[in-house]
Amino acid sequence: MNRPVAVVGAGSWGTALARVLGTNGLEVRLWAREAEVVDAVNNRHENPDFLPGATLPESITATSDLAAALDGVQAAVSVVPSQFARSVWVEGIGALPADAVLISATKGIEVLTLLRMDQVLEEVLGDIRNRFAVLSGPSFAAEVAHEQPTLVVAAAHEPRVAETVQELFQNGYFRVYTQSDVVGVELGGALKNVMAIAAGVAAGLGYGHNTRAALITRGLAEMARLGVAMGGRKDTFSGLAGMGDLVLTCTGDLSRNRTVGFRLGQGETLEAILGGRTVAEGVRTVQAVRELSIRHGVEMPIVEEVHAMLEHGRAPAEALQRLMTREPKSEEME
Repeated sequence: MNRPVAVVGAGSWGTALARVLGTNGLEVRLWAREAEVVDAVNNRHENPDFLPGATLPESITATSDLAAALDGVQAAVSVVPSQFARSVWVEGIGALPADAVLISATKGIEVLTLLRMDQVLEEVLGDIRNRFAVLSGPSFAAEVAHEQPTLVVAAAHEPRVAETVQELFQNGYFRVYTQSDVVGVELGGALKNVMAIAAGVAAGLGYGHNTRAALITRGLAEMARLGVAMGGRKDTFSGLAGMGDLVLTCTGDLSRNRTVGFRLGQGETLEAILGGRTVAEGVRTVQAVRELSIRHGVEMPIVEEVHAMLEHGRAPAEALQRLMTREPKSEEME
């Protein structure tokens, strides 16, 4: 198909994904609210505010008119922060072609409703089940923009939809696997951000690889428990959208969520940390994840401690100590 592809959201990840599509020879329309971003993309072929140092193909054009961005596209990629996805897509009602594939690349949960992004988009746009996919996996935007080998997963209820996403994005440096567990892939991308904050806190407190490995392993166990309780498959959390993304986000210095945790561990206040323009999804997601764990009766002690630090000001050292002094138990019984 020669129709354009829309990317809704021109932050670092949205711009990086637009660049992948553009380098694949596709016409890309990048939607941004910021006039300076639209100007930089159209006139200088760059987005220095969110993805500095990356040259964008001339096949990418930017606009602040959502209806114009969506007009006649074969696919639309939603890369809007989770807490704003609903309001943005309300503006797009009626503009997305009925046969267009809708791809969510946002990793978060709507706090007010506890809904995943596929559920939010379906509430706004109607029945999208047979044309929806979620794209997730271990993928820092800056590394993708510099064409470093990256593997992700596209999950869809309909195999042909996942294969369409694969065809749109896959190239020599960006490899896309397909699968069918939409719920598990959505949750993997959202939950790992909370665990990354915990890993960052441990690093900020000065702890090393033992602690990091423990948090990653036990964090994955918590993610899988909740994911299965909500209808996902356990094996999904051993794949790219689970373990892969968790390891990246908990260990990489480019991780915004890990950086939030690291600075908390260093003694900074949350208000000072969140003063920039970029979004650390885990800060808002932790509240939703905690409520979901209570609703589904799933024990998530790491989530509880991250929530206590972010929402109630619990000292990072105390939070980690509370995790270490929990009642002893058997790993085999989980």
